[in-house]
Amino acid sequence: MNIVKNRSIIDKIMHFLVHNSLLFTVVIMGLVHATLLLITLIAGATTLWYFNILSVVVYAFCTVLGKTGHILPVYISIFVEVSIYAVISVLNIGWDCGSYYFLFSIVPIVIFFGCYIFKGSKRWIIVLMLTMLFATYMVLYIGFWDTKPVYEVSETIRMILTVFSAFAMYFSVVFYMVMYIYSSESEMNNLEEKNVKLSVDAQADALTGLLNRRGFLPIVDSLMEKGKKNHFCLAFTDIDNFKRINDSFGHDCGDEVLRHISELIQKEMIGCDICRWGGEEFIILMKNFDFNTAIQKMENIRQMVESTPTTFYNKRVATTITIGVEEFSDIYNEPEDIIRIADERMYYGKQHGKNIVIFESVSNAN
Repeated sequence: MNIVKNRSIIDKIMHFLVHNSLLFTVVIMGLVHATLLLITLIAGATTLWYFNILSVVVYAFCTVLGKTGHILPVYISIFVEVSIYAVISVLNIGWDCGSYYFLFSIVPIVIFFGCYIFKGSKRWIIVLMLTMLFATYMVLYIGFWDTKPVYEVSETIRMILTVFSAFAMYFSVVFYMVMYIYSSESEMNNLEEKNVKLSVDAQADALTGLLNRRGFLPIVDSLMEKGKKNHFCLAFTDIDNFKRINDSFGHDCGDEVLRHISELIQKEMIGCDICRWGGEEFIILMKNFDFNTAIQKMENIRQMVESTPTTFYNKRVATTITIGVEEFSDIYNEPEDIIRIADERMYYGKQHGKNIVIFESVSNAN
């Protein structure tokens, strides 16, 4: 229980971070520069101190832009601000303070958000930005790694700045890697859920939620392959005068009648497989039912439908159904064979008064 609860909490946190990752990034960047502002103030690096004030203001403004959905300006601002800061920092306090680490700290940011902003062929922009970051690093390394800085800082400050910038780089890599993995797994899970739903939808009738032919026939076929080990009966049901209902009350009323009758059948035939065969036709598969029980259940349903009108906009629409019932035996080789016999019995009932259950062969009935 605790493990499940902890997972739920972690999922909620991760979900929040992924969906608010831009704002989280901007806030963290602002805090980083607020910290650098304090360090550079202590170090006496006036130029960097002023620049960090400007950076904090920039990220405060980016927070507003992020909340209003202006992702691209925030993205560009992060790239430009960090690149400029790395250059100014190396020039003012020297290579040994590790400010160049900030160039690498935004590599995951450039990739993570860039893949969201730029699609298809436009992703060359991401490659260009990464190339510019590396080029900036190479220029700083080749040109300024041994250049005397504007401000001489103490060994302690130098160590603090190096560790801090290195940690910022490490945190960025780990955080956005975790965000990418989680979002990828979430997307995969969503796709799997959609595939399952599509698979279910492909075998279900959209109006009634019952099985359609695609979902129903394999069930009958499986039972027939196992022979008498899985005895069953099958009923073919048709709503009487359904066209007249549509013509008199409209197709919306017809849909409501279909839903109403399908609900009545489902409540009465719990555990049975029920299919909307097409239009106003339903098939009921009764596993392990003897023939007499199946006939009685169909008579119950016929009476229930007759005595339970469909309510449609305060109108009570009376309906009846005609049912043909057949029992499985070895003479049937395909699902369509036994369905056809049940259908013929139903059709015979339609031709001889409707609102009836027919369970004898048509030839015997004649």
